[in-house]
Amino acid sequence: MAVVFISPKQRQKVFFMGITIIFLLFLIIISLGVFLSGPKDVSPVLVFNKPKVDIDIKIFDSSQFKDFQSFIQMETQYSYKATTKDKKLKTGFVSAVSMEQAKAILEGMGLKVSELKEVEIGRDNPFTPYYGSVDVLKIKK
Repeated sequence: MAVVFISPKQRQKVFFMGITIIFLLFLIIISLGVFLSGPKDVSPVLVFNKPKVDIDIKIFDSSQFKDFQSFIQMETQYSYKATTKDKKLKTGFVSAVSMEQAKAILEGMGLKVSELKEVEIGRDNPFTPYYGSVDVLKIKK
């Protein structure tokens, strides 16, 4: 029978220590390779290749370009209070490009404008529906 001076637990401990040391050496070599490497040199000369673009301005002379229509002006909504010819108070909204045009539209309808102001854009509560009523569900306990 052979005499063994190293116990199985001791052999296992030495085996795991060896693997751990080899793994740590591997990590140290990789980290030194990463951290000690310097950045690559960048060429100081910047190269700009000018694109070859030709602009054809003959389109401005074509009939298609001359037939373009200009954009219409955006109308703003105005609220008004006015009196009719028979002295009745009338309120409402009118859409026009300017306040002067809104006043001219109302006077063309035969109204005497007492108050005309621009309506603010947006709503106080954006979650209310535009049309119809809101049905509230009643939950029974």
